[in-house]
Amino acid sequence: MLDFTWKVFSQTGNIDTYLLFKELEKDTQEIPGYQEEELAEVDYPIS
Repeated sequence: MLDFTWKVFSQTGNIDTYLLFKELEKDTQEIPGYQEEELAEVDYPIS
C-alpha cells in the first residue's frame, strides 16, 4: 500500500496523497513485526 501511495504522489504531486502516505507510513511503523514481513516479501516476492 505504501508503494502505491508513493507512486501516485510522485506522479501527481498531490499533497493529500503525500499526507496519506505519511499517515500510512506512521501506522505501519507502529505495528510490531510489520517491517520484517515487508522485508521478507522483498527478498521472496509472492508470485
